[in-house]
Formats: sequence, structure tokens, C-alpha cells
Amino acid sequence: MKVWVKFLIGTVLGMIIGFLLPENESVYAALAWFEKLAIGIGRYTVIPVLVFSLTVAVYELRMDDQFWPVILKNVLFIIAASAFVIFTGIVATMFFWSPESRIPIVTVEQVEVLNLNIGDNLLDIFPPNMLSVISTGGIYLFPACIFAFFLGMGLNYDRNYSKPVISLVDSLSRIFYHVASFFSEILGFILIVLAAFWAVRFKDILQAKGYKDLVILLGVFSIALCFVIMPLFLYLLKPKTNPWRVLYGFLGPAIAAFLSGDINFTIPILQRHSKENFGIRRRSSAISLSLFATFCRCGSAMVAAAAFIVIIKSYSYLTISTLNLFTIGLYAFLLSFVLARHPGDGAFIALAALCLTYDGGDYRAGYLILKPMAFYLIAIGAFIDIMLNAFGAYIIARTNGFIEEKNLVHFI
Repeated sequence: MKVWVKFLIGTVLGMIIGFLLPENESVYAALAWFEKLAIGIGRYTVIPVLVFSLTVAVYELRMDDQFWPVILKNVLFIIAASAFVIFTGIVATMFFWSPESRIPIVTVEQVEVLNLNIGDNLLDIFPPNMLSVISTGGIYLFPACIFAFFLGMGLNYDRNYSKPVISLVDSLSRIFYHVASFFSEILGFILIVLAAFWAVRFKDILQAKGYKDLVILLGVFSIALCFVIMPLFLYLLKPKTNPWRVLYGFLGPAIAAFLSGDINFTIPILQRHSKENFGIRRRSSAISLSLFATFCRCGSAMVAAAAFIVIIKSYSYLTISTLNLFTIGLYAFLLSFVLARHPGDGAFIALAALCLTYDGGDYRAGYLILKPMAFYLIAIGAFIDIMLNAFGAYIIARTNGFIEEKNLVHFI
């Protein structure tokens, strides 16, 4: 059975269970506990898979003198994609959001403290013990990526000395890849739990007043962006490719990202689909997946910007000026590069950051009015982030010749 079919069956079963479950605190608490367990299982292999694959990728690209050109292509793609997604999201929100669809304002006595901790993030990149980065909790992956970068660079020093280590790292990369493949095969069962918890929370926001229009707006925009606009960009590739075939090949990671709302949960799944559906070579996919997962969180930032505009319009009937829209877009654009420590709550953290910093903090408590639907914002943001990662990895691999096209019947 195809992996995406397993995921879809698990999703449907979980949704049915979630909508049929009674609404009480004990059920909610039990599902919340099982969600943590499920996310932990999904993240279980992400550090070893990422570190060893990225190490080999850096080494191989350095050997072929292609490392910096590949890095540059990824960086340019990330910047262009981030600007485009955030701009189109803001325009769509301004165009389609109705002033009558105001979200009820809640009064809070104390604002929760949410911080991006950018200073601490920078310090964590270079801990006192270099090896400590591979024993992290599978949340902040950038220090592990930096470790893999330096290890891959070091392997190019003298092959007479490094050859045994290269063979060991290459073997570990392949071993952990197959371990991660095993976990991706059983994730269909795990998604039942995630889908059930998702459905329970979704029932609540459907019953609440004021959220439905934002749910529809973000849902329709994300579908249009990922299933129409992104595939259309593939027509620009030479030689021509079938965009719907590419979209079909990434359905598994798309489902996993939407239900989990977690980037790190989905990375091993995306890596497997990139290799086994499209034959993307490890030297390309490891680089792209690492850079996109760290710096290309524009989907989450776009959701935050759209939600923030809705909050402003809910507070006031005044028109938002073009300058203010540009400022919101610029804030969101910058935030998309600093969400690496928040793989599972990026959109809501970005929204809180916008509310706490924009225009002197006049909307400090604004994000709290959307807290009941935080899981939905996170799901949409993670879904767009992963789809951009998938399409970006495919485009960069194809333009660099790091791809071996496979027949559709062999897709997993």
C-alpha cells in the first residue's frame, strides 16, 4: 500500500473518531498526551538522519566543487519564495477579508510571555561541547546542521586519514535512513491519534463565533497556493516536467505536516519521498531539507501576518495603510528566518511576536483572541512550509542534475 494512502486512511479514521468522541476534559487531556507521544515518535530519527546525511552531502559536494553554488541556489530560492508567499498572503487577506467578520475581542489581565530567544539561539549554535548538539531533544536542529557542516568540511582535509570515517558516516547515514523509513511505514497508525485530536479541537472552533471566516480564508489560500500556484511554477523548468506528478509524489509529507503541525516530525518522511519517488540524490536533498527547515518558514510567517491583519481589523474599523501593510510584511519576512527553534508552533509564535512588537506593542494581547484556533494556524503554516521545502528541493535537484526520474508506479 502506498505511504500516502496509509496516511490518508489514518487521517480519515482519526477524524471520524475525533468527531464522535464526547467533549470533556479527560478526553482532551488523554489526546493531548497521546499527541506528545506521537510527535516524539515522529521526531525520533530526525537528528541522526539529518546529521549523517548532511555530513556526507557536504563532503560529496566539496569533492565536486559544487557546494557553494548549491548553497547559493537554495538561499536565493528561500528569499524569493518567502517574499512571494508573504506578499500574496497579505494581498489575499486584504482582498477577501470582510469587515463584518470581526473576531470577538477578549479581555486579559496578563499577557503570556512568548519570546523568540534569538540571542540564546545564536549562543546554542556553538555550545562549549561540540558533540552536545547531537544529543538535543530534536527541536532546534540548526546547531546539529552546523556540526554536520564542519564535519563534512573536515572530511575533505586528507582522504588518506578520513577515508575510514567517510565510510563509517556513509554507512550510518544509510542505516538511519532505513530506520526512519520503518517509522514512516507505521505513521499511518500514529496519524489516527493526531487526526482525532485535531478533529476534537476543530469542533470547538466551528462552534465558536467569529473564527469560521478566517478558517475558510486560510484553508482556501493554502490549497490554492500549494495545489495550483506552486505546480504552475514548475512549468518554468527546463526540460518540462509534469507538476501534478510532483504534487502526487509529495502527498505523504503534506498530510503529515498538516496533522502534526511539526516540521521536524515531517523531515524524515519528506527525505524518504524525495529519494524514493523522485530519485533526488542525498547530496542535494540533505542540503535543501536542512536549509529550508531552518530558514524557510514563510508559510508560518504568512499565516501570522494574515491573522495579525484580521486582529487589527477586529480591534478597529480603520483602514490599514499601504505603509503599515508593508511594515507587517517586512516583519513577517524577517520572522520567517528565525523560527528554527519552533518547529511545532511557528505560526502562533510569529503571530505573538508581531502583536508584541508591531507599532509599539499596541496589540500586545491581540494574539490571545486567536489562541483557541492556534492549532489550525500552526497546521496551515507547517503545511505550506513543507510543501515549499518539497518543491524547492525538487527544483534545485532538477536544475543541478541531482535527480533520477522514476516511474509513477514505483512511487511509495
